[in-house]
Amino acid sequence: MTLLSRESLLNGNYLESFKKTIGIEWWSEEQILASMRETLAERPCDGPVWLFAYGSLIWNPQFKFVERAPALLEGWRRSFCMRIIAGRGSLQQPGRMLSLAPGGQTQGLALRLAEESLESELFMVWLREMVGGTYKPDWATLKLNDGRKASAIIFRFNPQCPFHENDDSIETITPLITSAYGQLGSNSDYVLMLHKALNEHNFHDDYVEALTTRVKRINSAIR
Repeated sequence: MTLLSRESLLNGNYLESFKKTIGIEWWSEEQILASMRETLAERPCDGPVWLFAYGSLIWNPQFKFVERAPALLEGWRRSFCMRIIAGRGSLQQPGRMLSLAPGGQTQGLALRLAEESLESELFMVWLREMVGGTYKPDWATLKLNDGRKASAIIFRFNPQCPFHENDDSIETITPLITSAYGQLGSNSDYVLMLHKALNEHNFHDDYVEALTTRVKRINSAIR
């Protein structure tokens, strides 16, 4: 069983794997559930709830949804602006994780959840994304590829989080990413899987493209 699986989310192993790392006050299941319910209480309309997948949720969602559609999020861009000391980094060698920062636009997948299982399935997402409370869950309007608009939950940067980093430049983050490793694997592998997933869906991101090129170059040089 892989560490990031539906089973590990349900039995608590995923959450426990993070609590072995000191240096951050990891959230309890009660805190995670409260955050999810606070977000749902701010639901802007009575229509269906969508989730915007822009990172690993594209290729490894681990929750059940009833519809998937390519979507565009305006006003936010991909950014490796979150310092990580667990998952794909460590206290000794912190890495960087993907978030959404203000500006630009992002292509991703809109995933629609069924109303009858909304809370139980959304909790699967919260357990993986909010283990440290490092993201800010928010609502945004997506433009689907068929012309529809969808109200969706996004996980964006949290400027109040102590792990938020203002400098997300390729020059700064590449050496960090190529050196970091944690219980979920290497930070480099995440970048490569992200690049592969974007290509498979015909999404283009200049930032991810440039980062992937640099990561591959450094990894080739040290082998």
